[in-house]
Order: sequence, then C-alpha cells, then structure tokens
Amino acid sequence: MLNLPEKLAELEEKGDIIKIGIVGVGQMGAGVATVINQMKGMEVLAIADIHRERALMIFEEIGVSRKNVFFSDEPDACTKALEKGMRVVTDKAKLIPYIQDLDVVVEATGIPQVGAEVAFTSIMQQKHIVMMNVETDVTIGHILTRFAHNAGVVYTVGAGDEPGAIKELYDFARSVGFTVVAAGKGKNNPLDTKATPDTLRETALKKGMNPRLLCEFVDGSKTMIEMCAVANATGLVPDVRGMHGPKCELSDLSSVFAVKEKGGILTQEGVVDYALGRIAPGVFVVVTTKNKRLIQDLEYMSMGKGPNYLLYRPYHLTSIEIPLSIARAIFYQEPTIVPSGTPVAEVITVAKQKLPAGHQIDGIGGFDIYGSIERASVASKENLLPLGLAEAAVLKTNVQRDNYITLEQVELRESILVNLRKLQNEHFS
Repeated sequence: MLNLPEKLAELEEKGDIIKIGIVGVGQMGAGVATVINQMKGMEVLAIADIHRERALMIFEEIGVSRKNVFFSDEPDACTKALEKGMRVVTDKAKLIPYIQDLDVVVEATGIPQVGAEVAFTSIMQQKHIVMMNVETDVTIGHILTRFAHNAGVVYTVGAGDEPGAIKELYDFARSVGFTVVAAGKGKNNPLDTKATPDTLRETALKKGMNPRLLCEFVDGSKTMIEMCAVANATGLVPDVRGMHGPKCELSDLSSVFAVKEKGGILTQEGVVDYALGRIAPGVFVVVTTKNKRLIQDLEYMSMGKGPNYLLYRPYHLTSIEIPLSIARAIFYQEPTIVPSGTPVAEVITVAKQKLPAGHQIDGIGGFDIYGSIERASVASKENLLPLGLAEAAVLKTNVQRDNYITLEQVELRESILVNLRKLQNEHFS
C-alpha cells in the first residue's frame, strides 16, 4: 500500500495530476500556491483574486510566464484555455468552481459571503472544497457538510491552521481512550477588543499583512472563530462566554485547564479555550485518565504525575499543510476537520464602539464589531447575531459599546450566506 508521497509521485508519473483552483491569493493563498508548486502530483491551474495583478504575480513566482496565463470571466473559455496548457486568472471568485477540469477548490479569502458562494457552488459542481475560510465554516459549515456528503464530495476546513492541528491531537486522545479536559491554542498577541485597522496599520504594514486581518487576530475574533470550529467538530463547549483565556506558561497548561476542585479554572471537563503567554503558535489538548496502568506509564514517559496530562504541538504551518487536506480528500475521501452533529457553539457579535441606528456594520476585523464565543443553545435562546452574518447588516436600534447585538436589532442583507444559514437553522433546530 502506497503512502502519501508515493501516491503523489505515482500520479505525477502517470500525468494524472490533481488540478487545483485557488480563490484568494493574499498571504495564505499565495503560500498554498507556492508549496503546491514544489510538490508532485498536484498543480495550481486557476487563481481568482480581486487584484488581477496579484494573481499574475503568483503565477510568475511559481515559474509560469504571463504569456501562458489566460484571463477571462467565462467558464467555458477558461476550460478551453486549460486544455491548451495555459493557466487561468479571473477576478470573479465564483467562476473558479465552474471551470470543468478542476478537481479541488481552495477558498482562502476569509470573507464569509465569498466563502459561502464558492463552497456551495463547488459542491454543486461536484468539486472537493478545502476551506481556509473558517469564518464561513462557523457560520454555515454544518449545512455545507451535509450538502457535500449528499453530493459525494469532500467539504473540509484545511490542515495547518489551529482547528485542524487541534483535531489531530483530539483524535489521538479519544482514539486511545483518554478523557479530554480541554482543547485550545495559544493566542500570539495581546487581546485588545478595541483594536481597529487604523490602530494596527503601521504594525500590519511592517509585517506585510492586511490591517483588517491583523485586527481580526488582535481583537480576539479569530481565536473565537477557530475555537468555535473545534467545538462544532468535537462537541467540546466553551466553559464561559468568551472562554477564560488565562495568562500562563506551557508548563502550567495542564494544571490551569483543570476543573476547580482539582485546582484549575474550569467548571467542567470537555471545553475549548485559549491561553495567553509563550504558547503560540502551538496548540494543546489536556487529557486525564483513571486507568492506573496508564497513569504509571505516563509518569514513566515523563508526562508528569497527573491528574491531567498535556498533549502539545508547538507549531501549525497554515498554508504549508493545506495540500495534505487536498490529498486526503482525493485519495481517501476524508475531511481534515468538519462540523459534526448539531451545532454546539456560536460566534456572537459584540459592538466595538457605540453604533447608531441606521448604521451599516463593516464586518470582521473592522471598526464596528468583534466576536465572542457562546454555546449554540444560549446564542439561539438569546437570539444573538452570528458574527459571520454581521457584515453589511443595518442596525435598527442604537447599540452601546461592548453590548451583544441581537438578530432583532439588525436588518440582514439578503445573500446566499444568509439563505444557507436559514436553511441550517431549520435543519438543525
């Protein structure tokens, strides 16, 4: 039985490569294209980006001459160009799933509305879809997973980001019979829920980042989104609204993330959370067991005296690991991480500043809002606005800073994202 490198090499030798389209080639999408270019058995044939020049530059970076890149917004024309050995660039995201020859679409925009269109259309066009867009997944991932299953294709959040890396540790822990106390990540910058693209602009430009993307990290929204994805894939829940997010060192994780009667901060086992300190870019799962033999073995293997034990992965490689999800979808028809069962967590919307009635919300990573995590049952009972639906929603009432926004307080913009969310609510209610 061939392992993954051998399987990819075999495809290369046969000339039967995995054909990939990427939507969005910012920092993450560009990284995916770069690593795929040095692999066997798969190739990026089409790129969609709102900046045509950026897409052309990515193809140039991976050795494709501009004269061999075809630009069009017509799927049939793009398919014919690929048949002639050319590559394709478009500034229309939803075009990529309609290109006939592609096997897999990678969605890397981080924009919920775009992610919804691309993912849904890819599934309807019988293409596997690998999401780097966790923002879309926590909004409508359950219904997309169901559609993909019915269509016989794979919908998955990609390997390499924290949710996928955590799921690897979680699967190991559950497979060998450990009880999972907590699963989480290190947050790699101080939490500042008042951060805006303007306050972070200078830092973002120095790092070569989009200020809105950095703002999504700093204001905590990204952490809430990522841990919500983990929750919905595993059934673990936030212990409290917004999670605890304690400051601690790596050596303290197993004692801090313990139930209160064992000296920790948790009211229950089986939660998602995050930690501030020198833990990022790592991810962790804290486990426990009552098996005396296992306890002896764990102590012998320098895992400590318990009662909790730390499983820790010190890295996640984002775009570099995405091809593993692509290969897994093609060879094994398996996802890396997807929502399972009914939703157990929700990312809810909090006002970052005082917002007046009639104001149109600017969205994730902007000036108006940030995200927090809550149990899905509580969010539903309180009719709280899912963060992924907030962009372009118009407020019906004034909202004070740090107040949670409800669905009753907004007029949602009609879109495929909103419609799929309504369908998800009906299906999983």
